[in-house]
Amino acid sequence: MSATKSSPGLRWPSILWLVRHGQSAGNVARDLAMQQGQLRIDLTGRDVDVPLSALGRQQAKALGRWFGRGEDRPEVIMSSPYARALETMQLFRQAGGSESLETHVDERLREKEFGILDGLTTKGIHRLHPEQAEFRRRLGKFYHRPPGGESWTDVIFRLRAVLDTVSLHHAGRPVMIVAHQVVVLCLRYIIEGLNEAEILAIDRAGDIANCAVTEYRFDPAVGHHGGLQLTRYNAVVPMDEHAALVTSEPDHMVAARG
Repeated sequence: MSATKSSPGLRWPSILWLVRHGQSAGNVARDLAMQQGQLRIDLTGRDVDVPLSALGRQQAKALGRWFGRGEDRPEVIMSSPYARALETMQLFRQAGGSESLETHVDERLREKEFGILDGLTTKGIHRLHPEQAEFRRRLGKFYHRPPGGESWTDVIFRLRAVLDTVSLHHAGRPVMIVAHQVVVLCLRYIIEGLNEAEILAIDRAGDIANCAVTEYRFDPAVGHHGGLQLTRYNAVVPMDEHAALVTSEPDHMVAARG
């Protein structure tokens, strides 16, 4: 704590990478359900337990090989507890992405919770819960909270605590977070001090690709005591260099999307 107080800039990691998990079996099932006009996604178990697809495993390994060839690799990796994020982290490390044994599973990095809309396609939401579709239209996706679920602001609330943990335990070190699309976007909102309109404009501009890299580096010239500067966003260079197919999903109101 004393080092952080004497050098305020040290509260940030030296590098922070935000990575979305590889393509999951749930992503594939959601795409099929949407194409067939189904009301529900064909998932037999919990969303938290859905593994990576074969392509998702290839993407995670490609990411690890790319980091393994570079100069900067994470000393600390924090992951969502969802199976697809954990598997991405494990395959990343096995492929040479990090030699560090310091990994942390943090439930605050979990996917946005969809409550009663969990597992529904957009068509299913309009058919089975039209009142929620209308609430979302009126409130906007940033503030809409389905019964039993979360809004983006709820996710932001728990992610602020995650960054406090990073500041307390991992300041000055290269850190990677492996999580979900909404988590990556909400972390951008916090780190860059964005507002609702700005983060939703980024969201509308394009979906975050599976295993894409968003990178921040500490810059002493940012703010009064230094801060994180965005150096790349949604970069798919690892996939391109290792011939792994790039995949991303449109922003549907479904639980298996993230």
